Amino acid sequence: METEYQYQKRRVPLDRNSEFRFGEGKISGYLSITLGTLSLLAVLAYRYPAYLTTIELRQVYDAEFLQQLLKYGMYFSLFFGLLTFFLNRRKRMGITGIGLTVSGFLLGGYDIPVGPVEPVRLSLGVDWLILAFLGSVGVFMTLEKLFPKYRNQVILRDEWGLDLFYFCFNHLMISAILIYGNYHASHFHWAVSESVQQAVQSVPLLIQVCLIVICADFVLYWEHRLYHEVRVLWPVHAVHHSVESMDWLAGSRGHFIQVFSERAMVMVPLYLLGADQAALDIYVAFAALQAILIHCNLRFSFGPLKYIFVTPQFHHWHHSSEKPAIDTNYSAHTVLFDRVFNTYHMPEEHWPAEYGTTVRLPRSYLGQLLYPIQSLLGRKR
Repeated sequence: METEYQYQKRRVPLDRNSEFRFGEGKISGYLSITLGTLSLLAVLAYRYPAYLTTIELRQVYDAEFLQQLLKYGMYFSLFFGLLTFFLNRRKRMGITGIGLTVSGFLLGGYDIPVGPVEPVRLSLGVDWLILAFLGSVGVFMTLEKLFPKYRNQVILRDEWGLDLFYFCFNHLMISAILIYGNYHASHFHWAVSESVQQAVQSVPLLIQVCLIVICADFVLYWEHRLYHEVRVLWPVHAVHHSVESMDWLAGSRGHFIQVFSERAMVMVPLYLLGADQAALDIYVAFAALQAILIHCNLRFSFGPLKYIFVTPQFHHWHHSSEKPAIDTNYSAHTVLFDRVFNTYHMPEEHWPAEYGTTVRLPRSYLGQLLYPIQSLLGRKR
């Protein structure tokens, strides 16, 4: 039956009202606000590091070096804010960006002393949010502009603000997610085998990483499949599928129940394998980058790698609302388990024409937060 399906090309009309064009003050206005917001958040993180930074991440980066980047970010925010006055366009945005940056200067700017941080059990990952946002914009948004699958899709596409909120929430909650994930994994202490962990640690680092990827992928595949095929779970996962335009920000949309459960479940194989810390760090970086990449608006085919790893085309089909693609492509890292369990869908000459859910969800965060409860109550009636 699948061979009879008539695949269509996706049509994306250009939204000229949301498009960035030189000389209109929109680019400088958004840059001023963005840099001003990030600068103010960074200043607050330096001033209250115990409560606004992630201990695990802070051990990796050079806080003093990043202060130098903060300095340039603050001055560029002021520059772009003043540019809106020079252009005589979007001056309110310029004033907002300047106001945010000046607030950062009043709170200490880039000269706050950097010292040892007394860890607290629960903190907001402001540093993680800033670095993840800058990295994602610098790498993935640039790739989307250079090699777009849908050239007419603008940066400020429909519901970008909603997905930005999800992005911020998920990154700020990183400490709570890690605490919950570790707590959940600790319940499997009875399954720990010292001989298995010693065997894993005895093999080369690359093989350890491969073992982690395969084991994590197996757990994520079945969790993902359950979210689709168990009716009471689907409304939670439907929030993630409600995205109708795919880009680097789209993958951030997800109900907090799903976000916490995914992190908790994937911690179990990592805990049981007992791989070296270096292997775990490589996996975490790989998984984080791939999670963004596979939602991107990119036309890359990835050549023979697409027969091994989950790629944008493969995962875009998972988000399609077209009949042949529904309930397929559950894997997070490799295509192995979709092949093994017969849920693989990859018409290589085609990309989806439609994204989203077959029943449209609420368009607000609160509406999507309550959607699973409303769906459950609706069924009971």
